[in-house]
Amino acid sequence: MTDAELFRALGNDRRLQILTWLKEPTAHFPPQRDGDLVEDGVCGQLIAEKLGINASTLSEHMRVLQGSDLVTAKKIKQWTFYRRNSERLRAIASIVDGL
Repeated sequence: MTDAELFRALGNDRRLQILTWLKEPTAHFPPQRDGDLVEDGVCGQLIAEKLGINASTLSEHMRVLQGSDLVTAKKIKQWTFYRRNSERLRAIASIVDGL
C-alpha cells in the first residue's frame, strides 16, 4: 500500500471516528457478552450501531481500515471484533513527521 492509499483510507470522517473510539474502547462502548473490549476488540455490530449505519456499510469501512493495516480483526463465534493496530499508527505518525 502506498502512502497516498493510506491517507485516502484516513480521509473519511467515519473511519477516523472508528479509530478514535477504538483507542479507548471501554470509554466508548458497553461491555460485550463475548470478547473483551481491550483484549479482543469491539464487536462490529456495536460500532455499526454507534455510527448509525448498517452492517454492510460498516464492513466496507472495516475492509478499508484492515487493508491499510490500521485495524486487526478477530472472529469469536459468529461475530467479528476489531482493534486498532497501534504499531501501524505509530509508523504513520513518523511518516507525517517526515513530511
